[in-house]
Amino acid sequence: MIPLHPQRVPGRPDRLRWIVPAGTLAGIPVGPLAGVPGPLAALLADATLERIAVEPTAVVTVLGAGRDWRDEGARVRSALHAALDDPTGWIVEAGARADDDDASLYDTVRGALAGEVGALARSHGGVIDLVDVRDGIVTVRLGGACHGCPAAWFTLHQRLERQLRRLHPGLREVRDAGSPTGLFGRPAKPVRASDGTPNVM
Repeated sequence: MIPLHPQRVPGRPDRLRWIVPAGTLAGIPVGPLAGVPGPLAALLADATLERIAVEPTAVVTVLGAGRDWRDEGARVRSALHAALDDPTGWIVEAGARADDDDASLYDTVRGALAGEVGALARSHGGVIDLVDVRDGIVTVRLGGACHGCPAAWFTLHQRLERQLRRLHPGLREVRDAGSPTGLFGRPAKPVRASDGTPNVM
């Protein structure tokens, strides 16, 4: 059984964040949910829960009106345990608010950089820092041995971006703040002076 640790959300007594071990939610999309596996769907249908969202290391549940965690907490925990055994039943809401989507994407990126992708960069003496997430565009800065490394594009797009797209459908692009980029994050063509020589930026 997957360990679940309920955490209150300050100022929101109707919400609980169910913290799970790292990697538990791999493969489950991040964001507000339109569909959930059967056990949780039953709690939405009978208005025990009003809404459910997924973060990289937690499932956030919002109680229905007039419900109390003292009465419903055990039922929600049991349904959540059962639902986590079915990674295919989780469906992200279409048209989730952009600010919510960017916030959850930010958390997803932080998780990826703390995990395998960041470990890969660190193992080669590099670092990938998260700079910003806005409108589905993730901006990072490469440092250490990653800065200027020929393999950096591969690490950003074939490792980080691919993992983020799998976990977060709201991702539009991954950019490196330290290099000029063109469409889809690929290196931009060099800017040339009127005499045809490349400008150094």
